[in-house]
Amino acid sequence: MEDQISRLVKQTWDKFQDVPLSKRYLIGVSGIPGSGKTTLAAKVATRFNELHAVQSPGTHHGSPLAAFVPMDGYHLSRAQLDAMPDPTTAHYRRGAAFTFDGDSFLGLVKKLREPLLPESQTVYAPSFDHAKKDPVADDIAIAPSVRLIVFEGNYLSLNKSPWKDAAELMDELWFVEVDFEVARSRLVYRHIKAGLAEDEDAAGKRADGTDLVNGKEIVENRLDVHEVVYSREDESWAPEKQGVSKQD
Repeated sequence: MEDQISRLVKQTWDKFQDVPLSKRYLIGVSGIPGSGKTTLAAKVATRFNELHAVQSPGTHHGSPLAAFVPMDGYHLSRAQLDAMPDPTTAHYRRGAAFTFDGDSFLGLVKKLREPLLPESQTVYAPSFDHAKKDPVADDIAIAPSVRLIVFEGNYLSLNKSPWKDAAELMDELWFVEVDFEVARSRLVYRHIKAGLAEDEDAAGKRADGTDLVNGKEIVENRLDVHEVVYSREDESWAPEKQGVSKQD
């Protein structure tokens, strides 16, 4: 994993040096549930900020250059799922593309594509409260000084609108490829640790009935991407390395 991250960071950082100060560089990291895309995206954003701190000490008084923006904040709320024609299925399939507010996500990407000007203001994105199981509005602040943004989510390379429209606004699309059985084992671990399933049997049914169904759609309807990153069954991609806990 470290070799892949180092390569991606170096080549992206080199490209970024030619980006005008009035523009942001947007990267969309996608993959099926359990692929390790969150781990990758968060590590890459952290590495960009470390590089910036070393190469530009004192710039903007230590303001970060890069931001990590997960797609989780665009989950439809439980109340919105309740209002759907078939709320039972909507709740059971939560995590499928139709249970996200893709239009609002597209709106965020469009806003971040606007030129950076002296009067540019901080842009806010929603986060997701895993304890309450609902989005939190305006919880992620993206200051004008943030010019490298690493988005992360299942559907960022999905060949269906509005996800396709958002993907076309990205400078780069990365896809984290993983064997479905490896992803399933990670999802079983995650669901038990997060309290979403009481045992391996229940966790496996949840993974098979929702996560991997979504994964099939993601793989079968994927846009062409700039980079394919291979997530393997090794310790660096393990769920406990992804900060998984009951609180998460």
